[in-house]
Amino acid sequence: MTVETGAPTFAGVTQSDSGQAATVLTGEVAPSTVLPGWSTAVGRGVLRAAATLRGLIAFALITLGVLLGKAGSAHQLMRPMIRDEVDRCGMRLLPMFAFLSVALGLVVIGQTVSWLSRVGAIDFIGPVMVIAVVRELGPLIGAFVILSRVGTAHVVELGTARAMGEVEALEALAIDPIHYMVVPRVVGTMAGTFALTVYLILGAMISGYAWVFIQDIPMRPEEYFRQITGALTGMDFLLLGLKTLVFGFIMAIVTCFHGLARPIRVEEVSRATVRAVTQSVVACVLIDALFIVVYLALA
Repeated sequence: MTVETGAPTFAGVTQSDSGQAATVLTGEVAPSTVLPGWSTAVGRGVLRAAATLRGLIAFALITLGVLLGKAGSAHQLMRPMIRDEVDRCGMRLLPMFAFLSVALGLVVIGQTVSWLSRVGAIDFIGPVMVIAVVRELGPLIGAFVILSRVGTAHVVELGTARAMGEVEALEALAIDPIHYMVVPRVVGTMAGTFALTVYLILGAMISGYAWVFIQDIPMRPEEYFRQITGALTGMDFLLLGLKTLVFGFIMAIVTCFHGLARPIRVEEVSRATVRAVTQSVVACVLIDALFIVVYLALA
């Protein structure tokens, strides 16, 4: 007795061939050809990372094209929005950055000067401060604080707007969502990251000497600031500005991408926020490592 299963059969096809045919027709991998679990997970992770990177690069290029191509259009609408983003990424975070500058001055500069004075190496204060604060800790701390306070808000706002259909409504009105939603956030994040990082570094330097004075270390203010200014070079100023602007651009692109570039439901916004923050941190660390290589090559 023959039982009909409803599946198509082909004459002259062996069992292994039928498994391959099922793979082609259904897109599922036959059990005998499944790779080990760890290698499958690694492969899927690499493919997802590659697809995300490709999407981020495309989104960044589109945003740059809109930013440069529509720089003078709708200025009566765009300028207030950009000012609001600069205010949110800059002025509203000044109290927090003032606190962080005092803490950074205590943790890094105050203790460093104290220990260098104990071993008689107080002449190395300037180079140590420039390397630790100006080149590394200042830009990274500033970027991470802005990411936690403003970048997460970008994902939530844009993800909710996408889930509620506001993006499609803008497109129906012939309004470019990238120009209206992304460009102000990119410009505001870049400007805020640059300005607040400068404030953080200056505040840390000033508060650092305050802690030196409290510890009664024999160093005059002019000697302290002379060593720091003597250790700074024109390349430090150039690369500091470039690094902070790149940090701001990357954080804005990654957070806006995860909130806007793909269809999303309201319940998925929290997961998108976590992905955006994680990828932004990784990107900033990798970019910082690249700048370290540039510093060493130009030194």
